[in-house]
Amino acid sequence: MEYDEQIKKALETLREGKERKFDQTVDLIINLQKYSVKKNPINLFVNVPHKAKDKKVAAFLEADSELIDTITLNEFNKYNDKKALKKLVDKYDFFIAQGKIMPKVATVFGRVLGPAGKMPSPQLGIILNADEKTISELKDKINTSVKIRVKESSVKVPVGKQSMKDEDIMENINAIYIELLKNLPRDKENIKNIEVKFTMTKPIKIHVR
Repeated sequence: MEYDEQIKKALETLREGKERKFDQTVDLIINLQKYSVKKNPINLFVNVPHKAKDKKVAAFLEADSELIDTITLNEFNKYNDKKALKKLVDKYDFFIAQGKIMPKVATVFGRVLGPAGKMPSPQLGIILNADEKTISELKDKINTSVKIRVKESSVKVPVGKQSMKDEDIMENINAIYIELLKNLPRDKENIKNIEVKFTMTKPIKIHVR
């Protein structure tokens, strides 16, 4: 059975499961093989055609912004307390920062943001100007981006919600799969299989070869 057909069938099967009282997340799991995480660390943002989920975004800026939850320079000293810092990092999915104050951000927040994989990055998250247009565009881009950070031989990323159309979920899966393939040293040989699941279901395996 073709790869696309397998994904379509997997989504149909998942939808036959028990009805839940919430909109379940659709997760894509990519299992790798013959691949060294240490030799080839992967850390990339993939732009997907359909928004997978609304992300909670906060910004480290010189001045307050009405468009986004802001932590201004004057408020940095609040976060010398590790509990307050951890609470902040858990509350938001994504952080952006003004380039000018990035060294300060790294000093105050780096010890928690770094390990959590939420440090503002030049790829998607560091801005020169904190004007409305820049912030709005970046927020939109973040909401249609999926972060892939390979730390072990299995990668799990959210690709959509149960309420989305199958076609839209499939387009997101393909965008992520193709982008990851480009970054693997041995292309499809590095992929053992992929799996698709809803939040409360068991995964369904999809064979790529």
